[in-house]
Amino acid sequence: MTMHNPPHPGELLKTGFIDELGLSVAKVALMLGVSRKTIYDIVNCKAAITPVMALKIAKAFNSDAEFWLDLQVKFDLFNAMQNTNLDNIQIYG
Repeated sequence: MTMHNPPHPGELLKTGFIDELGLSVAKVALMLGVSRKTIYDIVNCKAAITPVMALKIAKAFNSDAEFWLDLQVKFDLFNAMQNTNLDNIQIYG
């Protein structure tokens, strides 16, 4: 399976929502009821978007939680594919 390098969902949150709407990390943190560090870590690709965070982002920005989780899963799967050696895995059958 060939997959391109998907962006971290925090990049989209930053460029497509925070920057586009002229918001600050502090304002978004307040909107979501989380710490500034939590949002900072997400937009700087240091933390994943969890299901709870996806629900909060979706509500705050009138989007879809599944969208945010799908971005995170694609990012995580791509990185796992790059960093996981499957050579010794036995195939059933």
